[in-house]
Amino acid sequence: MSNSVLNQALSKIRWRILPFVALMFAMAIIDRSNIGFAKHALQADTGLSNAAFALGAGIFFIGYAVFEVPSNLMLHKIGARIWLSRIMITWGLVSAAMMFAHNETSFYILRFLLGVAEAGLSPGVVLYLTYWFPQNKRGAAYGIYYFGVPVSLMIGGPVSGWLLESAQFGLTGWQWMFVTEGLAASVIGVFALFYLTDKPRTAKWLSNEEKAAVEHELEKEHLLKTDKGPSSWRAALINPTVLYFTLIYFTIQVSVYGVLFYLPTRIAELLGTGIGLEVGLLTSIPWIATVTVLYAVTRYADRKGQQTRFAALMLALAAVGMVGSTLSASLPLVILAFCLAAAGFITVQPLFWTLPTRFLSGAAAASGIAVIGALGNLGGFLAPTVKTWAEQQFDSAHAGMYFLAGTALVGTLMLLRSARKASAPGKQTNATQVARSA
Repeated sequence: MSNSVLNQALSKIRWRILPFVALMFAMAIIDRSNIGFAKHALQADTGLSNAAFALGAGIFFIGYAVFEVPSNLMLHKIGARIWLSRIMITWGLVSAAMMFAHNETSFYILRFLLGVAEAGLSPGVVLYLTYWFPQNKRGAAYGIYYFGVPVSLMIGGPVSGWLLESAQFGLTGWQWMFVTEGLAASVIGVFALFYLTDKPRTAKWLSNEEKAAVEHELEKEHLLKTDKGPSSWRAALINPTVLYFTLIYFTIQVSVYGVLFYLPTRIAELLGTGIGLEVGLLTSIPWIATVTVLYAVTRYADRKGQQTRFAALMLALAAVGMVGSTLSASLPLVILAFCLAAAGFITVQPLFWTLPTRFLSGAAAASGIAVIGALGNLGGFLAPTVKTWAEQQFDSAHAGMYFLAGTALVGTLMLLRSARKASAPGKQTNATQVARSA
């Protein structure tokens, strides 16, 4: 197959699939992060303590983790079109139902159910894109998918703040916010049922020659993976390399959700105001910076074949930004620090996902990617709770952020270790083969 045909097919795939899955991810991030915007108003109306709020914010990830692997196996079995649509529709409805969270019990139950409903979305899309993009194009593809994060927080911050200030139909501001943003996700989920295509061979918008070119390239990659990766979904669950990358992803998620839950509150503190439209607009600034870094770094790392080292650099940048956000009471400097943190912890993720997908395929990819996402996302469960604990234990408002930054540095060292092993002479193990991008 000529490279021109393959490149033409990949160009069509990028424009057809990537903007839509980025939109899906954007809605997921809005529905995950709006709890941070609702914090003060929700606590004022329901009497939730800081500890109860932190537990409820994090319990989402328990439901998410428990159902992650089954969800991805279902996607692999019945197809991405139906399954990703189902995920969006159900999580949107549960998110809208957050309007009924009137005490600790209902808050915990709805947050848990939200995690169950959304389980499998991100690892499902990570798996889905392996059906369309060869390995040397995947970092940039994941980078476009991850555009959903900064774009959602650029737009979602001001929109969430505006909705909090514009209650309708007898609902409080936080209730109106959950209903509006949740139902919007469900509508997009219905549209996905008609828009998405499972695999290149069923894409009516590709020519037969283009389908054959993509399938041929992916089949070559699949044959290489079967020689060095786990052979079944069960084997992937206990594969040492999968578990190693799970630990790295855990450290990434600790930094992600520590900042997501902390950013609106920190900005409001410096302004001496409540969380509303003004805070929402200011929290959008770090995500504007992130878009540029995300696009440039993922493309450059793909071109140089150095995804591991750039992933380590970005995670270290996130740690520096988190510490920097505590060292000054100057609003511009704090926003600059959050720009570094956001650019770091967002850009590291698409680079990271190129590593396990180098050696996982088929059902093993479905379960391996899911277990990394499931157990790794428990970092999101622990982050707000551990942050609160550290602040109380050390009687310091900044101790929590220092702890989260330290966790990010541990992940950085683990990535660098995999890069060094990949560069070492002699026989490589699966783990070093996966990280050979360095």
